[in-house]
Amino acid sequence: MSDLLRPETTHDLAGDAATLLGVLREAPPLTHCITNAVVTGFTANVLLALGAAPAMVDIVDEAGMFAGVASGVLINLGTPTPEQRAATLEAVAGAVASGTPWVLDPVAIGALPVRTALAHQLVGHRPTAIRGNASEILALAGLSAGGRGVDATDSTDSAADAALSLARSTGGVVAVSGPVDLITDGERVLRVSNGHELLTRVTGGGCALGAVMAAFLGAASATTHDALSAVASASLVYTIAAERAAAVSAGPGSFAVALLDALAAVSADDIRAAARVEGGAL
Repeated sequence: MSDLLRPETTHDLAGDAATLLGVLREAPPLTHCITNAVVTGFTANVLLALGAAPAMVDIVDEAGMFAGVASGVLINLGTPTPEQRAATLEAVAGAVASGTPWVLDPVAIGALPVRTALAHQLVGHRPTAIRGNASEILALAGLSAGGRGVDATDSTDSAADAALSLARSTGGVVAVSGPVDLITDGERVLRVSNGHELLTRVTGGGCALGAVMAAFLGAASATTHDALSAVASASLVYTIAAERAAAVSAGPGSFAVALLDALAAVSADDIRAAARVEGGAL
């Protein structure tokens, strides 16, 4: 047995995910997304299907105010226009001032200078969670020049040390997305093996996960569940839904629609039955 594996972890995370999904659906968290123009509609539909309440407020003089009343905030750097960059800084300041949990998704950083500088600036504000692919996490930690655009060129495990370092320096949770999602708070490491390759064939498959993490963090704020549990639960629910969607899909087009249906239909029993998780204390 791996020294990162505790026998109770799979049961505990599946139980946490089932509980938090119920909390989310009973009291839909207002999830404030500043995200890229390519995925705005898909991200909003993912949140609605899951049971959360999306809001795409990326206007200066509104973003900060809205972050203060939201349950959770997503900052996604996929298309960082000048207006959106200013709104991002305003929203993060509002989230920090009000104690709103927020997620940083440093899309395609590394070789692209504007978003890379902004990502490093935002990390200084200690995000509640950071979600990215392996190349993005390595670049954010200063250990790589990034991937090929939005695509990772590094493996999830190659970013494990970078994820641990970022989690410890920010005090937050870092989630490295890939065939196996690695999630850590710097002391514990969880690996979620659910999911399907079709998620990489739909624009917004990864970006929407960042929004789901923000929604789960918002739901968790009314419970005793910590940020690691919330972020890992979001990954687990989302990837189980992806598996269920892939099973009834003919390809990427039907998968995108089926994913929304699967997110709306996924149940606590589904989560407990399908969870493939390992991890524990370092």
